Amino acid sequence: MQRNVLLGSQQTQPPQKHYGITSPISLAAPKETDCLLTQKLIETLKPFGVFEEEEELQILILGKLNNLVKEWIREISESKNLPQSVIENVGGKIFTFGSYRLGVHTKGADIDALCVAPRHVDRSDFFTSFYDKLKLQEEVKDLRAVEEAFVPVIKLCFDGIEIDILFARLALQTIPEDLDLRDDSLLKNLDIRCIRSLNGCRVTDEILHLVPNIDNFRLTLRAIKLWAKRHNIYSNILGFLGGVSWAMLVARTCQLYPNAIASTLVHKFFLVFSKWEWPNPVLLKQPEECNLNLPVWDPRVNPSDRYHLMPIITPAYPQQNSTYNVSVSTRMVMVEEFKQGLAITDEILLSKAEWSKLFEAPNFFQKYKHYIVLLASAPTEKQRLEWVGLVESKIRILVGSLEKNEFITLAHVNPQSFPAPKENPDK
Repeated sequence: MQRNVLLGSQQTQPPQKHYGITSPISLAAPKETDCLLTQKLIETLKPFGVFEEEEELQILILGKLNNLVKEWIREISESKNLPQSVIENVGGKIFTFGSYRLGVHTKGADIDALCVAPRHVDRSDFFTSFYDKLKLQEEVKDLRAVEEAFVPVIKLCFDGIEIDILFARLALQTIPEDLDLRDDSLLKNLDIRCIRSLNGCRVTDEILHLVPNIDNFRLTLRAIKLWAKRHNIYSNILGFLGGVSWAMLVARTCQLYPNAIASTLVHKFFLVFSKWEWPNPVLLKQPEECNLNLPVWDPRVNPSDRYHLMPIITPAYPQQNSTYNVSVSTRMVMVEEFKQGLAITDEILLSKAEWSKLFEAPNFFQKYKHYIVLLASAPTEKQRLEWVGLVESKIRILVGSLEKNEFITLAHVNPQSFPAPKENPDK
């Protein structure tokens, strides 16, 4: 009798929502040992400063910026003689994206923001009148505009917090407070720079909607990002993975183990990606066609996409591969690190090692037999910053040339840069 009652009650439970393009690998719920290991993981992460401490200040600053945007858009609307009824509800809003929006922001990292404006506000207004408005704020320091960038941006320091602000003008008369940027119809008839500027927010928001449990996702991502930085494989520009790519790999792991908590998810992350058959792409959802004729990642259509070695595809239209910089060498280094991560987390789950072992920084300078030192120098500090940035963006090309040499199997760039030795130490 008892068994029938149990069966009856089980059938009334709603089926678990399904995430991802395949069914989950395991629906197992966490055991008590998993909870203890997750608690130990949190304790291990704390001293590394991966948990945010300036949260209230950031919310305050973003609130001030949001008010500035609304004020500026009202002023522009008045100067363009819009009807009073429109001016009163014209809106305008600051959205955040990247690590801050994902909820994995670390101490001292900058905040990525997007200013969304209605159709009568131009990009040129953003780089003139809004820039001038920011310049008048006493909290704003180091204000600079990079209008010619692939994704144009205003960079500033607001009350000591670094913020990058992008701009998107939508084909709407007003910007409602509850606007959902994931809506594909917003992209119709937009300037390509606005589409690129919206992409960061759209991708971040999609990722958060595609994971079964946001808190488990966040804690796992904090751990994986720290591990990647400690192991010198966190850098999109040098051909490793950047923040969004790491977030998508963790999100895929969460989809495959929807009920697992962080200690299990970190282990499963290494299990899944040490055995992944690249170049099979990592997808968080089935790509949808929007008929907006924007270029999307599709190796069946674009021959160049077939050469991508480690495709991780962004979930928002237009879908892109976030890892097109990955080379034979960087993939080899990362896969090796995934395997070592699996071996260490195997030990941790068997109580043969502590979490701290996973975050030990390996000695880059004992790893190989031959090293190349690249020195970048310039006459002034300002020129040095720009020059180093340019040199860094071209290192991938050097690695590509080295890989073509039949006697070189691997070229591993250390993403950490070092100050040059002083020429006259006695001065």
